[in-house]
Amino acid sequence: MVADTHLPRFGRGLPVALSTGLRDAGVELILHLGDFTGPQIPDLFEALAPLEAVAGNNDSPALRRRFGQRKVVRVAGVRVGLVHGDGRGGTTQSRSVAAFTADEVDVVCFGHSHRPLCERHGGIWLVNPGSPTDKRTQPRYSFAILEIDRGRIRPRLVFFDDRR
Repeated sequence: MVADTHLPRFGRGLPVALSTGLRDAGVELILHLGDFTGPQIPDLFEALAPLEAVAGNNDSPALRRRFGQRKVVRVAGVRVGLVHGDGRGGTTQSRSVAAFTADEVDVVCFGHSHRPLCERHGGIWLVNPGSPTDKRTQPRYSFAILEIDRGRIRPRLVFFDDRR
């Protein structure tokens, strides 16, 4: 799971630690939570694995049309809500949770804040993978792995130091 790549501003390609980490984890599906920013960036992820995504506030109208801004996908029987998390009022986390109050989801995945988070909230996992290219105030770059086995959800954050 990835968010806030902001490419090509922070590079022409995916960080080696990200692409290697996704391959080594054997991901079967990449979830991107918006702010690709470049129109060719989804292709970089699709070269690694199938992609489900939503667009973020910095994405073009074409990316918004292609991916939408909110969706629920089923992954191995688990309902996963995808949203970027931008908007007005509240925090990124509270807006993201509120985006799925009418849906039954097991996991809410969001980006926007560039702040990695992996915690339970009222029986639902909340996961923000941070950013693999723009750590802002965070000490390290990051992405997340969402492992699902027989309905059991095990999210984990993966941190790295070099965005090249």
